[in-house]
Amino acid sequence: MSAPLIDAYSEVVGPEVINQIKQLARHLQSLKVVHVNSTREGGGVAEILDRLLPLMNELGIESRWELIMGTPEFYQTTKAFHNGLQGTAVNLSLSRLRVYEEINRQNAERLHDKLAQADVVFIHDPQPARFIHEVPDRKGKWVWRCHIDASRPHRPVWKYLRETVQHYDASIFSLAAFAQPLPHPQFLIPPSIDPLSDKNRELTGAEVAGVCEKFQLDPCRPILVQVSRFDRFKDPLGVIAAYRMVRSQMPVQLVLAGGTATDDPEGAEVLAEVQAAVEDDPDIHILLLPANAHLTINALQRAATLVIQKSLKEGFGLTVTEGLWKGKPVIGGNAGGITLQVVNYHTGFLVHSPEGAAFRIRYLLNHPEMIEQMGLKARNFVREHFLLTRHLREYLTLMTALIHGDGDRIMLR
Repeated sequence: MSAPLIDAYSEVVGPEVINQIKQLARHLQSLKVVHVNSTREGGGVAEILDRLLPLMNELGIESRWELIMGTPEFYQTTKAFHNGLQGTAVNLSLSRLRVYEEINRQNAERLHDKLAQADVVFIHDPQPARFIHEVPDRKGKWVWRCHIDASRPHRPVWKYLRETVQHYDASIFSLAAFAQPLPHPQFLIPPSIDPLSDKNRELTGAEVAGVCEKFQLDPCRPILVQVSRFDRFKDPLGVIAAYRMVRSQMPVQLVLAGGTATDDPEGAEVLAEVQAAVEDDPDIHILLLPANAHLTINALQRAATLVIQKSLKEGFGLTVTEGLWKGKPVIGGNAGGITLQVVNYHTGFLVHSPEGAAFRIRYLLNHPEMIEQMGLKARNFVREHFLLTRHLREYLTLMTALIHGDGDRIMLR
């Protein structure tokens, strides 16, 4: 009989953490839990759920993962919600809102029995938020989990969404700065990475070298890597501008690697803009990767001299976490959850512009001893704060609070 999945993490985080998780789970045996989001591939939410739910099931918590499925117009509307929550002025017509509401109604009807009978339901982001209106006979606690930087939302968008999410029993945000006034308990749970997944496990030197050879990367010259969806808020054009400033003074290579998500209709348009900006530069590598290219991403981050994540807005930025875990300093945009992870002069540098990014990149490339020192701090920082076991423990704690009434002790007021 194979050992439990959860026990494999003791070598990374220590047996005490695993014992604590098991003790928390004993109070939640046979609990029925449902998570609902908009895609099973592409993006951090899907990756987290893919790794989190098997552990919850192993611990005796009956956990399901369901999807809301919609039309192109539905996803265009929810992308507008996403942009609006991040502060962009968007115009949501009444007809688009009616489409959004109808798709929610249809999906909630399809999933009704599973949702109504669940003890805890986690609804992720705006896409399925209106499910709560469509299941009036629900018996359990419902939690809205916002993964987006909602610190300064476009007010009409937030006003519309607030009319819905205020009816939840609780909400979760990644940072205190993201939370908005709501009439229920709010919890802070930053996302996490799984250190044992293909994207983050240790690789051999041959595996890393093989990926470099495949994409014609020269291991003898510094490699800058940004991994992210092709999204304007990830500022890929700003990364290219910073690279060109560095390239004018020293030989470097740039990799922009990412994919598309089924719920992001703007990805192809942004990718085309990035490809046009490359201008046939052989040292800029634009890689459109499939959703399951986890080992490739792992190898690219390990091959990187520096990891970049120059986001203009960022809910959290798990690619930052991944880079730090591989012992790489990160040059990150001063936005959202990146600020929780990149500590200036310790785990990397926060920047506000392409010029700032170029300045910090040149500084580190000229001080290789700093790269090594910061890389060690980076890995330890992730071990302490942003691994899946911490995430699991906090979900178990939250469910205990909701089911057993201890929420006042641990919630955000």
